[in-house]
Amino acid sequence: DGFAYDDGTPARLSETHFVMTTTTANAVTVFRNMEFARQCLWPDLDVHLISTTDGWAQFAVAGPNSRALLSKVVDDLDLSNDGFPFMACAECTVFGGTPARLFRISFSGELAYEIAVPARFGDAMIRALMQVGEEFDVVPYGTEALGVMRIEKGHAAGNELNGQTTGEMLGLGGMVSPKKDAFGTRLSQRDEMSREDGLRLVGFRPVERSVILTAGAHFLTPGDLADMAHDQGWMTSVAWSPELSHSVGLGFLKNGGKRMGETVRAYSPVRDQDVMVEVCSPHHIDPEGERQRG
Repeated sequence: DGFAYDDGTPARLSETHFVMTTTTANAVTVFRNMEFARQCLWPDLDVHLISTTDGWAQFAVAGPNSRALLSKVVDDLDLSNDGFPFMACAECTVFGGTPARLFRISFSGELAYEIAVPARFGDAMIRALMQVGEEFDVVPYGTEALGVMRIEKGHAAGNELNGQTTGEMLGLGGMVSPKKDAFGTRLSQRDEMSREDGLRLVGFRPVERSVILTAGAHFLTPGDLADMAHDQGWMTSVAWSPELSHSVGLGFLKNGGKRMGETVRAYSPVRDQDVMVEVCSPHHIDPEGERQRG
């Protein structure tokens, strides 16, 4: 129907072989919807779907030294920027013959990869990665750290994908073709979905840098009453940015793409907070993507 509800990654391993990752929360929903499409929408297609979640152990390796670390792990694969560019994927081997899959994707905004091995090698793989990475001061990082980095980078995730989010709202309207039938085409042609003051994903930072932003706050034009008639949108995600040394946020704002630099109120009656925030790009750090593409 054109609504975004998950942020997984499809990868093409061969002419007729694809692998798709999903978030943990939506794995069942994604698989169910794909099965519905296969059985009911396109029953004539020769397609088979197999859940392989339990068959693979997959690890994200991120940071400026991730390429150097993986070069010591992956066998006979050119990991240079030209040989294995951003969004590349390949089947390969590690540590002298163990089968693996390598994906150059980043959910942190940094130079990053994901390496997958059969599940029975998972424990040995993570131990080997930590051992090989000692010279690069490698450390494990969890979902809290990843959550901060994805907000800094402007990656939409669960808080933004609430079942009512369209490609246009995420800044991806250009990927929905108006010339052919595609996911989201019919939806994007509805008047309410193409209005000039539609909600758009943008970034926010407090005018007073010491202020801690609050998720769930609603946006208002300065001077307007705090009621539904004047509601301009809401803050979806916030984090303290260690790199910028102040709070940053993501949210949906009416006509947000054309309001860069504008100051609006972020009002949260539940937490009794009323602060001024500046509208900015959702890409708080490395807006040109030089890190993840370098």
